[in-house]
Amino acid sequence: MKLIFAGTPEFAATALQALIEAGHEIVAVYTQPDRPAGRGQKLTPSAVKSLALHHGLPVHQPLSLKSSSEEGLAAQAQLKDYAADVMVVAAYGLILPKAVLDIPRFGCLNIHASLLPRWRGAAPIHRALLAGDVQTGITIMQMDIGLDTGDMLYKTSCPIAATETSSSLHDKLAQQGGQAITTVLASLQTLQDYQAQREQQDEAHATYAQKLVKAEAQINWLLPASELDRQIRAYQPWPVSFCTLYSGSDSGSSNENNRGDAQVLRVWSAQCSDAQSEQPAGTVIQVDKHGIQVACGNQTVLQLTSLQWPGGKPLNSVQILQAQKIQAGQVLQ
Repeated sequence: MKLIFAGTPEFAATALQALIEAGHEIVAVYTQPDRPAGRGQKLTPSAVKSLALHHGLPVHQPLSLKSSSEEGLAAQAQLKDYAADVMVVAAYGLILPKAVLDIPRFGCLNIHASLLPRWRGAAPIHRALLAGDVQTGITIMQMDIGLDTGDMLYKTSCPIAATETSSSLHDKLAQQGGQAITTVLASLQTLQDYQAQREQQDEAHATYAQKLVKAEAQINWLLPASELDRQIRAYQPWPVSFCTLYSGSDSGSSNENNRGDAQVLRVWSAQCSDAQSEQPAGTVIQVDKHGIQVACGNQTVLQLTSLQWPGGKPLNSVQILQAQKIQAGQVLQ
């Protein structure tokens, strides 16, 4: 089948690789412009661009596809010239106006990392973990002008393990996404069959997966340990949960002048403890080779198993104990 592919991150690159391996004719690849990355802020191509160039595919990186700009109109004309059967979209990052959705012969198909209509939007993997969902999946959707509101062609489910992180769930769903889109596009007849049996989304069950912001990863120790455990797993590998440790003998004081220097600690992993505590939320109860036990809301306890101090590397529980940088009685905020 003659395809245009539009996507940017690793999730999309996995799907592009699956389509290449399935033998489709990828006539063009669209991806976001190169962005600064790393400590040197060097311009870096997206995962999709790197893969496309490796396979010798034409790559385009327009800033817009909208009819309101000259660049957008030029990009639309270029898209028409490719005369593709389908445009496959996965985490592209640009809004596709109706003029673009109507260009391919059989429209545009989106690979979405949730079981629509639950978790429409930018961060479906993270929001599923934060909500404590027990399963998620992939939806292949016929795109329309709404935000992930199009008719559903195909779904696959994926259980969410109790220790799942956004990173591990992302990798599972990326593989499922590649398998799902190649299933729908197995042949022209297969595609037409799925389109003929398309299912409308039930608006009554729709939820929105709002884009992540770094500030929401700050730990609120007043919450129960089970909720904090989900947050820490959901915010790994970005933006990574964090809290503040004040050095000095009076770290728990309410007086800012008595709490010493503040250190922002990144919390990479944790697990719920069976213990209970009546100490104030955020109080470090115990530090041993198994981790750091911290009092949380509802008298629950969370055991931190990997922490990162400013300027350092993440330390496991044994390394934390050996470093002696945190002691029982201190208060995390």
